Amino acid sequence: MKRGKKYQDSAKLIDRAVQYDATEAIGLVKKAAVAKFDETIEAHIRLGVDGRHADQQVRGAVVLPHGTGKTVRVLVFAKGVKADEALAAGADFVGADELVPKIQNENWFEFDVVVATPDMMGVVGRLGRVLGPKGLMPNPKAGTVTMDVTKAVNDIKAGKIEYRLDKTNIIHVPLGKASFTEEMLNDNFQTLIGAVVKAKPSAAKGQYLKSVTLASTMGPGVKLNTAKLG
Repeated sequence: MKRGKKYQDSAKLIDRAVQYDATEAIGLVKKAAVAKFDETIEAHIRLGVDGRHADQQVRGAVVLPHGTGKTVRVLVFAKGVKADEALAAGADFVGADELVPKIQNENWFEFDVVVATPDMMGVVGRLGRVLGPKGLMPNPKAGTVTMDVTKAVNDIKAGKIEYRLDKTNIIHVPLGKASFTEEMLNDNFQTLIGAVVKAKPSAAKGQYLKSVTLASTMGPGVKLNTAKLG
C-alpha cells in the first residue's frame, strides 16, 4: 500500500521493534498526527480470549475522564415520565414505537448511541436487524438498557464509551483527540485499560493483553509494552 509523504515522515518517529510505555507512546502518536483535521487517537487492544465462547466475551462501558472530544448524539426509547427525564438530561431524540418505521424505512441514523428503558426492549428488538450490525443495540452490560435514563444520558454525554471484542478478538476504542494534552490522553488510556483488565473473564487462560497499539486516524501505530499494563 502506497503511503503519503506525511505518513512516511511520521512513521520515521517510531521504532517498530520497540514496545513503548504508555506516556512515551502517547507523545509519539500526538507527534505523528499531522493531518489538517483534529485526528482521533484510538486504542486497539488484542486479547488472549476466544470471543466465540460466551464465557470469554469481554464487553462493558467506561466513562473516560476527559471524554472523547466528539459530540455524541443520544437517542432514547422511553415513554411518559422516563421520556421527560431523558429530554431533561439532554437526550437528542426521545420516542417510542413511532421511531421504528423512521429507522427501518427512512434509514434514519442521526444518532450515535441508543438507550432504552427495559419496557421498550420489545419495540427496540424489532430493529435488531438494522441496529445490531451497526453496534447500536442497547445492552444492559453497557448500561444502555436502564430505568435510570438520566444517569445513562449524562454518562454518555460526559464521555462514556462502550468496548467490545470484534470477530478477531480485538477491542477498538477512541481515546480522545490529537488536540488533547498528553496528560488527558494518558488519564483516558489508564481508565480504559483498567476497565478492560478488570473485565477479564475467569475462563481466559494465558496472556490476557496480547498486544496494545495506539494510533491516530491517519498516523502509524505505536506498540505498547503490555507487561507494564497489568
